[in-house]
Amino acid sequence: MSDSKRVLLAEPRGYCAGVDRAVETVERALDKHGAPVYVRKEIVHNRHVVETLSDRGAIFVSETDEVPEGAIVVFSAHGVSPEVHKTAAQRSLKTIDATCPLVTKVHQEAKRFARDDYDILLIGHEGHEEVEGTAGEAPEHIQLVDGPDSVEKVSVRDESKVIWLSQTTLSVDETMETVKRLREKFPLLADPPSDDICYATQNRQVAVKAMAPHCELVIVVGSKNSSNSVRLVEVAVQNGAQAGYLVDYAREIDEAWLDGVTTVGVTSGASVPEVLVRGVLDYLAERGYDSVETINTANETLTFALPRELRPARTAR
Repeated sequence: MSDSKRVLLAEPRGYCAGVDRAVETVERALDKHGAPVYVRKEIVHNRHVVETLSDRGAIFVSETDEVPEGAIVVFSAHGVSPEVHKTAAQRSLKTIDATCPLVTKVHQEAKRFARDDYDILLIGHEGHEEVEGTAGEAPEHIQLVDGPDSVEKVSVRDESKVIWLSQTTLSVDETMETVKRLREKFPLLADPPSDDICYATQNRQVAVKAMAPHCELVIVVGSKNSSNSVRLVEVAVQNGAQAGYLVDYAREIDEAWLDGVTTVGVTSGASVPEVLVRGVLDYLAERGYDSVETINTANETLTFALPRELRPARTAR
Protein backbone atom coordinates (compact mmCIF):
# COMPACT_ATOMS: atom_id res chain seq x y z
CA MET A 1 0.00 0.00 0.00
CA SER A 2 1.41 3.40 -0.93
CA ASP A 3 1.84 6.24 1.54
CA SER A 4 -0.56 8.47 -0.37
CA LYS A 5 -3.83 9.03 1.45
CA ARG A 6 -6.94 7.69 -0.22
CA VAL A 7 -10.61 6.94 0.34
CA LEU A 8 -12.36 3.75 -0.73
CA LEU A 9 -16.05 4.50 -1.24
CA ALA A 10 -18.47 1.57 -1.02
CA GLU A 11 -21.11 1.15 -3.70
CA PRO A 12 -23.97 0.40 -3.12
CA ARG A 13 -24.48 2.57 -0.05
CA GLY A 14 -27.17 4.87 1.31
CA TYR A 15 -30.84 4.94 0.45
CA CYS A 16 -32.58 1.69 -0.42
CA ALA A 17 -35.88 1.49 -2.30
CA GLY A 18 -37.93 1.11 0.89
CA VAL A 19 -36.40 4.17 2.55
CA ASP A 20 -36.72 6.25 -0.60
CA ARG A 21 -40.41 5.35 -0.78
CA ALA A 22 -41.04 6.04 2.93
CA VAL A 23 -39.37 9.46 2.92
CA GLU A 24 -41.17 10.45 -0.29
CA THR A 25 -44.44 9.26 1.28
CA VAL A 26 -44.14 11.84 4.07
CA GLU A 27 -43.06 14.57 1.62
CA ARG A 28 -46.01 13.85 -0.71
CA ALA A 29 -48.45 13.69 2.22
CA LEU A 30 -47.26 17.15 3.33
CA ASP A 31 -47.57 18.49 -0.25
CA LYS A 32 -51.07 17.07 -0.62
CA HIS A 33 -52.58 17.72 2.83
CA GLY A 34 -50.39 20.48 4.28
CA ALA A 35 -48.82 20.45 7.74
CA PRO A 36 -49.13 18.87 10.15
CA VAL A 37 -48.87 15.25 9.06
CA TYR A 38 -48.32 12.87 11.94
CA VAL A 39 -45.81 10.02 11.69
CA ARG A 40 -45.80 7.08 14.10
CA LYS A 41 -42.16 6.48 15.19
CA GLU A 42 -39.25 7.69 13.09
CA ILE A 43 -40.18 7.25 9.40
CA VAL A 44 -36.68 5.79 8.93
CA HIS A 45 -33.86 5.54 11.45
CA ASN A 46 -31.91 8.62 10.47
CA ARG A 47 -31.56 11.79 12.55
CA HIS A 48 -31.05 14.15 9.61
CA VAL A 49 -34.09 12.82 7.72
CA VAL A 50 -36.34 13.10 10.78
CA GLU A 51 -35.15 16.66 11.54
CA THR A 52 -35.60 17.74 7.90
CA LEU A 53 -39.16 16.37 7.76
CA SER A 54 -39.96 17.91 11.15
CA ASP A 55 -38.91 21.29 9.75
CA ARG A 56 -41.43 20.77 6.93
CA GLY A 57 -44.29 20.07 9.35
CA ALA A 58 -44.16 16.35 10.10
CA ILE A 59 -44.92 15.58 13.75
CA PHE A 60 -43.32 12.38 15.03
CA VAL A 61 -45.17 10.53 17.78
CA SER A 62 -44.50 7.28 19.64
CA GLU A 63 -48.04 5.92 19.50
CA THR A 64 -51.24 6.54 17.54
CA ASP A 65 -53.08 7.75 20.67
CA GLU A 66 -50.95 10.91 20.52
CA VAL A 67 -52.52 11.77 17.13
CA PRO A 68 -55.65 13.98 17.20
CA GLU A 69 -58.82 12.12 16.17
CA GLY A 70 -59.44 12.18 12.43
CA ALA A 71 -55.92 13.38 11.55
CA ILE A 72 -53.51 11.85 9.03
CA VAL A 73 -50.89 9.43 10.32
CA VAL A 74 -48.10 7.77 8.35
CA PHE A 75 -46.79 4.39 9.54
CA SER A 76 -42.99 4.10 9.33
CA ALA A 77 -40.96 1.93 6.95
CA HIS A 78 -40.44 -0.62 9.75
CA GLY A 79 -44.06 -1.76 9.79
CA VAL A 80 -46.70 -1.99 12.51
CA SER A 81 -48.71 -4.75 14.18
CA PRO A 82 -52.44 -5.33 13.53
CA GLU A 83 -53.06 -3.83 16.99
CA VAL A 84 -51.72 -0.47 15.76
CA HIS A 85 -54.03 -0.55 12.72
CA LYS A 86 -56.91 -1.29 15.07
CA THR A 87 -56.22 1.61 17.45
CA ALA A 88 -55.81 3.95 14.45
CA ALA A 89 -59.21 2.87 13.13
CA GLN A 90 -60.80 3.43 16.56
CA ARG A 91 -59.53 7.02 16.50
CA SER A 92 -60.79 7.54 12.91
CA LEU A 93 -57.26 8.31 11.76
CA LYS A 94 -56.54 8.52 8.04
CA THR A 95 -53.63 6.11 7.72
CA ILE A 96 -50.94 6.02 5.06
CA ASP A 97 -48.80 2.93 5.37
CA ALA A 98 -45.16 3.49 4.39
CA THR A 99 -44.08 0.00 5.50
CA CYS A 100 -41.31 -1.29 3.26
CA PRO A 101 -42.74 -3.98 0.94
CA LEU A 102 -39.90 -6.30 1.98
CA VAL A 103 -41.03 -5.99 5.62
CA THR A 104 -44.65 -6.58 4.55
CA LYS A 105 -43.43 -9.82 2.92
CA VAL A 106 -42.13 -11.05 6.31
CA HIS A 107 -45.47 -10.11 7.93
CA GLN A 108 -47.29 -12.20 5.31
CA GLU A 109 -44.97 -15.14 5.99
CA ALA A 110 -45.62 -14.85 9.73
CA LYS A 111 -49.39 -14.85 9.20
CA ARG A 112 -49.24 -17.79 6.82
CA PHE A 113 -47.14 -20.02 9.08
CA ALA A 114 -49.17 -19.04 12.15
CA ARG A 115 -52.32 -20.15 10.27
CA ASP A 116 -50.60 -23.48 9.64
CA ASP A 117 -49.86 -23.67 13.41
CA TYR A 118 -46.07 -23.49 13.16
CA ASP A 119 -43.81 -22.25 15.93
CA ILE A 120 -42.09 -19.24 14.33
CA LEU A 121 -38.59 -18.33 15.50
CA LEU A 122 -38.08 -14.67 14.61
CA ILE A 123 -34.40 -13.76 14.50
CA GLY A 124 -34.02 -10.09 15.38
CA HIS A 125 -33.18 -7.46 17.98
CA GLU A 126 -35.42 -7.11 20.99
CA GLY A 127 -37.27 -3.78 21.06
CA HIS A 128 -36.65 -2.98 17.37
CA GLU A 129 -39.79 -1.55 15.75
CA GLU A 130 -39.69 -3.99 12.87
CA VAL A 131 -39.57 -6.97 15.23
CA GLU A 132 -42.48 -5.59 17.29
CA GLY A 133 -44.57 -5.18 14.14
CA THR A 134 -43.83 -8.67 12.78
CA ALA A 135 -44.27 -10.40 16.16
CA GLY A 136 -47.60 -8.60 16.56
CA GLU A 137 -48.98 -10.50 13.54
CA ALA A 138 -49.08 -13.75 15.53
CA PRO A 139 -47.83 -13.20 19.09
CA GLU A 140 -48.92 -16.64 20.29
CA HIS A 141 -46.83 -18.36 17.58
CA ILE A 142 -43.70 -16.17 17.47
CA GLN A 143 -40.64 -16.30 19.71
CA LEU A 144 -37.82 -13.78 19.35
CA VAL A 145 -34.32 -15.19 18.94
CA ASP A 146 -31.88 -12.34 19.57
CA GLY A 147 -28.60 -13.70 18.19
CA PRO A 148 -26.81 -17.07 18.42
CA ASP A 149 -26.44 -16.98 22.20
CA SER A 150 -30.18 -16.96 22.84
CA VAL A 151 -30.79 -20.23 20.97
CA GLU A 152 -30.45 -22.38 24.09
CA LYS A 153 -33.52 -20.71 25.65
CA VAL A 154 -35.81 -21.60 22.72
CA SER A 155 -38.39 -24.34 23.11
CA VAL A 156 -41.07 -25.42 20.62
CA ARG A 157 -44.26 -27.49 20.81
CA ASP A 158 -43.58 -29.75 17.83
CA GLU A 159 -40.09 -30.03 16.34
CA SER A 160 -41.52 -31.01 12.96
CA LYS A 161 -43.44 -27.71 12.67
CA VAL A 162 -40.91 -24.97 13.26
CA ILE A 163 -39.68 -22.24 10.89
CA TRP A 164 -37.34 -19.29 11.18
CA LEU A 165 -37.96 -15.77 9.87
CA SER A 166 -35.81 -12.68 10.38
CA GLN A 167 -35.71 -8.95 10.72
CA THR A 168 -34.70 -7.52 7.32
CA THR A 169 -31.71 -5.45 8.52
CA LEU A 170 -29.50 -7.96 10.33
CA SER A 171 -25.94 -9.08 9.76
CA VAL A 172 -26.13 -11.86 7.17
CA ASP A 173 -23.25 -13.80 8.79
CA GLU A 174 -24.60 -13.57 12.34
CA THR A 175 -28.08 -14.57 11.19
CA MET A 176 -26.74 -17.66 9.43
CA GLU A 177 -24.79 -18.53 12.59
CA THR A 178 -28.05 -18.28 14.58
CA VAL A 179 -29.83 -20.46 12.01
CA LYS A 180 -27.01 -23.01 12.19
CA ARG A 181 -27.38 -23.25 15.97
CA LEU A 182 -31.16 -23.45 15.73
CA ARG A 183 -30.85 -26.27 13.20
CA GLU A 184 -28.47 -28.17 15.49
CA LYS A 185 -31.20 -27.99 18.13
CA PHE A 186 -34.16 -28.50 15.76
CA PRO A 187 -32.97 -30.56 12.74
CA LEU A 188 -36.35 -30.22 10.98
CA LEU A 189 -36.26 -26.40 11.11
CA ALA A 190 -37.81 -24.99 7.92
CA ASP A 191 -36.38 -22.00 6.00
CA PRO A 192 -38.48 -19.02 4.94
CA PRO A 193 -39.89 -19.31 1.39
CA SER A 194 -37.48 -16.55 0.32
CA ASP A 195 -34.66 -14.68 1.99
CA ASP A 196 -35.89 -12.26 4.68
CA ILE A 197 -32.74 -10.15 5.01
CA CYS A 198 -33.32 -7.46 2.42
CA TYR A 199 -31.28 -7.07 -0.76
CA ALA A 200 -30.00 -3.64 0.33
CA THR A 201 -28.78 -4.84 3.73
CA GLN A 202 -26.94 -7.71 2.04
CA ASN A 203 -25.50 -5.55 -0.75
CA ARG A 204 -24.15 -2.94 1.67
CA GLN A 205 -22.51 -5.65 3.78
CA VAL A 206 -20.95 -7.31 0.71
CA ALA A 207 -19.47 -3.96 -0.40
CA VAL A 208 -17.98 -3.38 3.06
CA LYS A 209 -16.52 -6.90 3.12
CA ALA A 210 -14.78 -6.19 -0.20
CA MET A 211 -13.43 -2.86 1.05
CA ALA A 212 -12.54 -3.56 4.71
CA PRO A 213 -9.33 -5.61 4.21
CA HIS A 214 -7.76 -2.62 2.40
CA CYS A 215 -8.69 -0.02 5.06
CA GLU A 216 -7.14 0.89 8.38
CA LEU A 217 -10.32 2.81 9.21
CA VAL A 218 -13.93 2.52 8.03
CA ILE A 219 -16.38 5.36 8.64
CA VAL A 220 -20.05 4.38 8.37
CA VAL A 221 -22.49 7.26 8.04
CA GLY A 222 -25.69 6.40 9.91
CA SER A 223 -27.64 6.82 13.13
CA LYS A 224 -27.10 4.77 16.28
CA ASN A 225 -30.66 3.39 16.20
CA SER A 226 -30.25 2.22 12.60
CA SER A 227 -29.77 -1.54 12.81
CA ASN A 228 -28.32 -1.93 9.32
CA SER A 229 -25.84 0.94 9.88
CA VAL A 230 -24.61 -0.50 13.20
CA ARG A 231 -24.15 -3.87 11.47
CA LEU A 232 -21.93 -2.25 8.78
CA VAL A 233 -19.44 -1.14 11.46
CA GLU A 234 -19.35 -4.70 12.85
CA VAL A 235 -18.91 -6.21 9.37
CA ALA A 236 -16.03 -3.80 8.61
CA VAL A 237 -14.09 -4.73 11.74
CA GLN A 238 -14.82 -8.46 11.39
CA ASN A 239 -13.50 -8.39 7.82
CA GLY A 240 -10.16 -6.71 8.27
CA ALA A 241 -10.57 -3.01 9.03
CA GLN A 242 -8.49 -2.04 12.06
CA ALA A 243 -11.18 0.35 13.29
CA GLY A 244 -14.74 1.28 12.42
CA TYR A 245 -16.93 4.16 13.59
CA LEU A 246 -20.52 5.28 13.10
CA VAL A 247 -21.22 9.00 12.61
CA ASP A 248 -24.36 10.96 11.75
CA TYR A 249 -22.38 13.94 10.44
CA ALA A 250 -18.81 14.72 9.37
CA ARG A 251 -18.45 17.00 12.41
CA GLU A 252 -18.61 13.89 14.65
CA ILE A 253 -15.36 12.50 13.21
CA ASP A 254 -12.52 12.60 15.74
CA GLU A 255 -9.36 13.71 13.97
CA ALA A 256 -7.33 11.33 16.15
CA TRP A 257 -8.97 8.43 14.27
CA LEU A 258 -6.92 9.46 11.21
CA ASP A 259 -3.50 9.24 12.91
CA GLY A 260 -1.26 7.03 10.78
CA VAL A 261 -4.14 6.07 8.48
CA THR A 262 -3.51 5.99 4.72
CA THR A 263 -6.75 4.34 3.55
CA VAL A 264 -10.20 5.27 4.89
CA GLY A 265 -13.26 3.30 3.82
CA VAL A 266 -16.55 5.20 3.66
CA THR A 267 -20.07 3.83 3.38
CA SER A 268 -23.56 4.65 4.65
CA GLY A 269 -26.59 2.81 5.95
CA ALA A 270 -29.77 2.27 3.96
CA SER A 271 -31.56 5.25 5.54
CA VAL A 272 -28.81 7.82 4.91
CA PRO A 273 -29.10 10.64 2.35
CA GLU A 274 -26.06 11.04 0.10
CA VAL A 275 -25.53 14.67 1.21
CA LEU A 276 -24.21 13.34 4.55
CA VAL A 277 -21.69 11.08 2.79
CA ARG A 278 -20.54 14.07 0.70
CA GLY A 279 -19.93 15.94 3.95
CA VAL A 280 -17.63 13.16 5.17
CA LEU A 281 -15.76 13.05 1.83
CA ASP A 282 -15.26 16.84 1.98
CA TYR A 283 -13.96 16.56 5.56
CA LEU A 284 -11.47 13.87 4.51
CA ALA A 285 -10.40 15.78 1.37
CA GLU A 286 -9.53 18.80 3.52
CA ARG A 287 -7.19 16.53 5.46
CA GLY A 288 -5.39 15.17 2.39
CA TYR A 289 -7.60 12.20 1.55
CA ASP A 290 -8.53 13.58 -1.85
CA SER A 291 -8.11 10.43 -3.95
CA VAL A 292 -11.46 8.57 -3.98
CA GLU A 293 -11.83 5.12 -5.47
CA THR A 294 -15.24 3.45 -5.67
CA ILE A 295 -15.55 -0.22 -4.71
CA ASN A 296 -18.63 -1.41 -6.59
CA THR A 297 -20.06 -4.86 -5.83
CA ALA A 298 -23.65 -4.54 -7.12
CA ASN A 299 -25.95 -2.28 -9.11
CA GLU A 300 -29.33 -1.59 -7.53
CA THR A 301 -32.29 -0.76 -9.75
CA LEU A 302 -35.26 -1.75 -7.57
CA THR A 303 -37.94 0.87 -6.92
CA PHE A 304 -41.27 0.62 -5.10
CA ALA A 305 -44.53 2.39 -5.98
CA LEU A 306 -45.82 4.92 -3.47
CA PRO A 307 -48.73 3.95 -1.19
CA ARG A 308 -52.01 3.95 -3.09
CA GLU A 309 -53.31 7.13 -1.39
CA LEU A 310 -50.44 9.19 -2.79
CA ARG A 311 -50.13 7.93 -6.35
CA PRO A 312 -51.04 10.51 -8.98
CA ALA A 313 -54.60 10.09 -10.25
CA ARG A 314 -54.75 8.38 -13.62
CA THR A 315 -56.11 10.64 -16.29
CA ALA A 316 -58.68 9.18 -18.63
CA ARG A 317 -57.42 8.74 -22.18
